[in-house]
Amino acid sequence: MKPVNIGILGLGTVGCGTVSVLARNAKEISRRGGREIRIVQAAARDLKKKRPGPVEGIRLVQDPHEIVRNPDIEVVVELIGGCDTARELVQEAIANGKHVVTANKALIAMHGNEIFAQAQKKGVMVAFEAAVAGGIPIIKSVREGLAGNRIE
Repeated sequence: MKPVNIGILGLGTVGCGTVSVLARNAKEISRRGGREIRIVQAAARDLKKKRPGPVEGIRLVQDPHEIVRNPDIEVVVELIGGCDTARELVQEAIANGKHVVTANKALIAMHGNEIFAQAQKKGVMVAFEAAVAGGIPIIKSVREGLAGNRIE
């Protein structure tokens, strides 16, 4: 089966940590998901900076728009933080039919409703569990386990 191609926006502490975790757990992720996950491109401000994670084989770019416009990328992982640029990139990724994963609390708090509405119209998912409660896996539990309850 064809791998899932991922693009990462931001190679700071969280971005490099994400790359490391995905590399370290690649076999188990593939086994559980039924498909290999492959990071094919990542955006960083400084391409010459030494990275603590394994970035060999990942095409590094300075312009994050290259990632959200890349037709080979299916999932965009937004890890740049802030609201304005992150919102623009997430919305462009969604418009281009890409699923989005974000750990950006501010983005979800300030623009979540419009981002989720856009994603629903486009038929893509926005995963944001990493932005909630310090990454505690609670969103799935609330959605599935507490579906009968009214939570605001």
